[in-house]
Amino acid sequence: MEHIVREEEKSLRLDKMLTQLEEEWSRSQVQQWIKEGNVKVNGAEAKTNYKCAVDDKINISIPEPEELDVVAEELDLDIRYEDSDVIVVNKPRGMVVHPAPGHPSGTLVNGLMAHCKDLSGINSVLRPGIVHRIDKDTSGLLMIAKNDLAHEKLVEQLVNKTVTRKYKAIVHGIIPHEQGTIDAPIGRDPKDRQRMAVVDSGRDAVTHFNVLEKFGAFTYVECKLETGRTHQIRVHMKYIGYPLAGDPKYGPRKTLDLDGQALHAAVLGFEHPRTGEYLEFEAEPPEVFRQTLQKLQNTR
Repeated sequence: MEHIVREEEKSLRLDKMLTQLEEEWSRSQVQQWIKEGNVKVNGAEAKTNYKCAVDDKINISIPEPEELDVVAEELDLDIRYEDSDVIVVNKPRGMVVHPAPGHPSGTLVNGLMAHCKDLSGINSVLRPGIVHRIDKDTSGLLMIAKNDLAHEKLVEQLVNKTVTRKYKAIVHGIIPHEQGTIDAPIGRDPKDRQRMAVVDSGRDAVTHFNVLEKFGAFTYVECKLETGRTHQIRVHMKYIGYPLAGDPKYGPRKTLDLDGQALHAAVLGFEHPRTGEYLEFEAEPPEVFRQTLQKLQNTR
């Protein structure tokens, strides 16, 4: 495809100008094409922030869609909301979000591909539609984008910290105060690259928490994410001395018999990417979480 830059397009960034040519072209997709050398300006490769000039000759070579080497599987997904732009799903404990070494099937993506064919392709062929994720043994609500424009709008809300994400968790120890904020940067643990930790060189991370109930040696809390770093709640609660019960990576060995951390994404709220309407969803913790909570309540 060839395009000659018009007067009204001069001084526009190359990526922005291209998204105006075709409605279905997202900015992220265009930027990827530019990065891969599929866009040339006057016969030469250019950067995404190149400022267009009148009569520039832009050639766009749209790559063939990459085959998605992921098998669609009929899985029993708990869909809480769905329209032509977005899906909200309540992920069970034990389910991996997207295929990875060791988990080629049975993932949320495998199930989504059988459920619908129109998922955003921004996050690579192995993660279609995935805007954010939660750990394998963390249950709860996730939003899935069904097209690239919806994906960009949802990611923009995450970046701008306007998405409501509230988690329920059971932690070791009795938190003496009723609420608090943990503002501590998170990055790779220099002593163990398989773990995350609070480190000076990490990325900004903020978690707000409220105490819901206190038991003999545990506290039931609600954590609200302001940012969304890898393992954020698990790392932050350990950092202040109250690691999650059942957490095999960040918790103590002597813990509750949960086969994974007691963490559940209970509330998810966001503006609809097309209409702008605020939507909010809530999901109860899974049975094993509720049973554990009941046992703790009965032993007070």
